[in-house]
Amino acid sequence: MTNFRISEAAALLGVSADTVRRWVDGGRLPAVRDEHGHRIVPGADLAAFVRAQAREPGESFSSARNRMRGIVTDVVLDTVMAKVEIQAGPFRIVSLMSREAAEELSLEVGVVAEAVVKSTTVVVERPDAG
Repeated sequence: MTNFRISEAAALLGVSADTVRRWVDGGRLPAVRDEHGHRIVPGADLAAFVRAQAREPGESFSSARNRMRGIVTDVVLDTVMAKVEIQAGPFRIVSLMSREAAEELSLEVGVVAEAVVKSTTVVVERPDAG
């Protein structure tokens, strides 16, 4: 059976090793000790954990994996298009979208938004606009 070190499981899940350790310590993710005393996660248990996470109610799904949460720092509207700037940590992200989309998301300076990057496209979402 395939086993994963904590760091390998973290890389597969897209989280930090500390997050995986917290899940293990909290009993959410099973792990065992190898012959050297290091914690490892059995592959079957990791797969079951991932499947269970995907089924949590209220979650929306997207094939985009690169999500950056930040604050809207600028919105420029014209008759058809909008330019939206988001500061996500050290990153300045600029998205061009329809004016209608920006208005539907109620994007304005100071609101929290997520930039979802897939390939060369940036999709902007409001996590609280359910």
